[in-house]
Amino acid sequence: MHRIVFLDRATLAPRIRLRRPSFDHRLVEHAQTQPDEVAERLSGASIAVTNKVPITAETLARLPDLKLIAVAATGTDCVDKQACQVRGVAVANIRGYAVNTVPEHTFALILALRRSIVGFRQDVLAGAWQQAGQFCFFNHPIRDLRGARIGIIGEGVLGQRVAAIAAAFGMVPLFAAHKGATGLGPLYTPWEDMLETSDVITLHCPLTPGTRGMIGLPEFRRMSRRPLLINTARGGLVVEEDLVAALEDGLIGGVGFDVAEVEPPDSSSPLMRIAGRPDVIVTPHVAWASDEAQQTLADQLIDNIENFVAGKPSNLVRGAY
Repeated sequence: MHRIVFLDRATLAPRIRLRRPSFDHRLVEHAQTQPDEVAERLSGASIAVTNKVPITAETLARLPDLKLIAVAATGTDCVDKQACQVRGVAVANIRGYAVNTVPEHTFALILALRRSIVGFRQDVLAGAWQQAGQFCFFNHPIRDLRGARIGIIGEGVLGQRVAAIAAAFGMVPLFAAHKGATGLGPLYTPWEDMLETSDVITLHCPLTPGTRGMIGLPEFRRMSRRPLLINTARGGLVVEEDLVAALEDGLIGGVGFDVAEVEPPDSSSPLMRIAGRPDVIVTPHVAWASDEAQQTLADQLIDNIENFVAGKPSNLVRGAY
């Protein structure tokens, strides 16, 4: 019998059905797990399920029975994959489930910011419409999407879907060449050119040592068209203190963030200090979380577990096993 432990079941909505694996097993679900509880809760488990709970090398050293870490997400930075490789622990992740929900959330942020929806809503609630003395008022700028250039950082499934939606709106998609890279071919816009010519910049790349802090003040200072900056990927891609400075100095036209460097962010964090502005929208890491996407994720999670036990592993992550 396999002992399966889900460390953070509360990262999926209660209404999402998590079917039971087809093999003989015992499933233990914890709503949340603190880092110092991981080793004890996984003791004797052959399969661990985690979304964001870290599984470190020190923890793995105390878990001789562990054979598989099934990550209930695409990103696997919460798992020490090198330690897994050394110990023969497989790591599987979820793929392709967010192809609709993340791009749609991205454009929800873009549309709301380009058309100043938040600012106008705040003004209406404050009585500005009644005070205007006419049928409309113009407290905030309104910009169309057609003809705007959208710089896309990350050319994977999500980036490609964002580009397709952008083209449908009549925007001009630009796939950014990787920062510091050259010779990637005509399909990519050089990094500096993307920064200088985009009206919207949206992030869809993983957080790695090479991408951490990839956008800071030097990059903001090159954004001559005062673009919107949209981040539905990972908070650590942008230096948050520099983001605040760029917004306050008028280097960018607005911010739409679904992620933070530390989640949840402290109330005094850079992102939360600007969250109340009409040109800023902060959502709580839910771009991925449509009901349809969550159910696809849950089904694929169990598929990965069943396939591993059947000797036909799926979605194994490089650098592990």
